[in-house]
Amino acid sequence: MQNFLQSAREAALAAGGLLRAHFGKELRVDTNEKYDIKLELDRRSQALIEVLLLEQNPEHGIYGEEGIRGNSSSPYQWIVDPIDGTVNFFYGFPHFGISIALRKHDEILVGVIYDPIRDELWEVEKGSPPCLNGLPISVSKRNQLSEAFISVGVSKSPESIDRAMPVFEKMVRSAKKCRLTGSASLDIAYVACGRLDAYMENQISLWDIAAGILLVEAAGGKVDLRPHATLPEKYSIVASSGLIPL
Repeated sequence: MQNFLQSAREAALAAGGLLRAHFGKELRVDTNEKYDIKLELDRRSQALIEVLLLEQNPEHGIYGEEGIRGNSSSPYQWIVDPIDGTVNFFYGFPHFGISIALRKHDEILVGVIYDPIRDELWEVEKGSPPCLNGLPISVSKRNQLSEAFISVGVSKSPESIDRAMPVFEKMVRSAKKCRLTGSASLDIAYVACGRLDAYMENQISLWDIAAGILLVEAAGGKVDLRPHATLPEKYSIVASSGLIPL
């Protein structure tokens, strides 16, 4: 799997360079929805990642917002989010990332998350310790909710907002601090390295969290991932150290 991890690392760093070069500059908007923005740069970053991954792994498939590219019948499938935190990126808020995972059937084998502004690279392969910029990481040792630092994600629909607000209020009242950051991949990476004690969201896509799931579990944490009751290819997730009562 070293070759797979190297492929993911190289693609994430290349896409990160592209995003960094355009951060804070005028951007072309493809669609501007009520709660979301899609940029032309999303497509360019995705295309760059696809080219690099498929050059080294031509028999593989790639799964993301644009559907499945490459070999749709391959048991190996890359799960890609080329800009997680597009609204943050568009508004010049330096908190966004690139998430790349590889699964074989339903088993995630490799995960990489890259923050191009802070130049922080989280990476893990199944059965090996997770790392941040080459150094081993682990989840937080805090075990009291009153001392916990929590992130609650809120998706872009009235239903998900209505479901998330009571959870956010509970965490605001119970935890030391609670945040909404706008980047699921970085939130879950922060859980893996102990910056956050938990991240939760009730409506999220797999490409936002696939790499982070493996990171958190390899770092000693727990992930509760459940299919959404009504929306196909959406999930609810609670990723935590496993030590905080939630």
